[in-house]
Amino acid sequence: MTFSLRYTVISRKGGRSVHNLGTVFSFEVIRSLKKKSFWITAMAFPIIIVVIFAIIFFSNQATNKAAENTKNQHFNVVVTDVSGIVSPQLLKAIGATTSTDKDQGIADVAQGKIDAYFYYPADIATQKVQVYAKDVGLFDNSRYQAVASMLLQQSVARKVDAQTKAILQNTVGYDAVTYKDGSVYNGFSQIIAPGIFLVLFYILIVMFGNQMLTSTTEEKENRVIEMILTTIKARTLIIGKILSLVVLALVQVCAILAPIIIIYLLFRHQLALPNINLTNIPLDPLRIGIGAALFACSFMLFTGLLVAIGAAVPTAKEAGGFFGVVMIFLFGPLYAVTLFISAPDSTLVKVLSFFPFTAPIPLMLRNAVGNLSMPGALLGIVILAVSATIVLAIAIRLFRYGALEYSKRLSLTTIFHKKDTAIIRR
Repeated sequence: MTFSLRYTVISRKGGRSVHNLGTVFSFEVIRSLKKKSFWITAMAFPIIIVVIFAIIFFSNQATNKAAENTKNQHFNVVVTDVSGIVSPQLLKAIGATTSTDKDQGIADVAQGKIDAYFYYPADIATQKVQVYAKDVGLFDNSRYQAVASMLLQQSVARKVDAQTKAILQNTVGYDAVTYKDGSVYNGFSQIIAPGIFLVLFYILIVMFGNQMLTSTTEEKENRVIEMILTTIKARTLIIGKILSLVVLALVQVCAILAPIIIIYLLFRHQLALPNINLTNIPLDPLRIGIGAALFACSFMLFTGLLVAIGAAVPTAKEAGGFFGVVMIFLFGPLYAVTLFISAPDSTLVKVLSFFPFTAPIPLMLRNAVGNLSMPGALLGIVILAVSATIVLAIAIRLFRYGALEYSKRLSLTTIFHKKDTAIIRR
């Protein structure tokens, strides 16, 4: 009951709603920052990124080492070339011998007399090259097919000129330049700046959603909400909690990004990461502004929705059951991600883009790729802003009537037909 008493004492000193709001806000922020779970959640993402990079780094080293060892390994091989394509000089270079007896070659491999036997059929285009070899392990067995393929490729390459060889090996370089409205346009680089808001929204909801959901159930479960509501208005309390969640989300974003940036700056060469030149990233103020507005409205909408769910149910455990439903509405549109890019005018895309609970990701993604029109962007922002306002108002009313309900969840019919009681009218 320590935190509830602190609410009460400080609120009485303030005596005003504004002071109470500051009290709730500062207390919620400080209380969360003192929790180990907050920092564990905040640091989990960068730690996972570091672990993934470490696995990739050591895996690449092991793969390169294994490939190098494979190159240095020698094995005796017998070849039957009915196609006449394989160069005798290449066979001599790798120490291979030739034979016309396929059955004998297979028998020699089976009896362990030779390591491998390659049979090249008369028509390589329609018939398969047959490789028979001694087992040397699941991963090392691939060396036999690699050598058989190399013999074919290098034999053909010797018979063609350098240009034909480059075409056949798909090593021809391309320099593509695209134009839009008379100017050079790089679609991928244009996505980066406005796309940051989509990534940020995804990270915050996934990693911070549970805390939003349970932010209003803790005091109810501890049975101290009555004392808090005698000194602080329900509206002030819920707004203070929501504002604290916004600030805590920003703190968590900084905690997530800082280690990633530090690792990139210090270990970019060791991890073979690409060199990102921020000066080459196009900055479209309009699209960035639209992205920021969509992010802010979307975040407030789902913060209010999760807080409202937490206020309507008696326990955090029961509130968690609704979290999956919210995630389905929010991230379900990702299954139609190709439509958002290739068919932005389709009916399904329009429905998902302007239905409040599915709109955030479609709108932010379409804004990032540049197929969201200005009227569509303004309509989306208005829909999200109005929806966020309505949801926040419902969340406040749910909290006002659900704060003292410990045994059952509230329904919308109940809260809109129920009159204020003396204790929670405040």
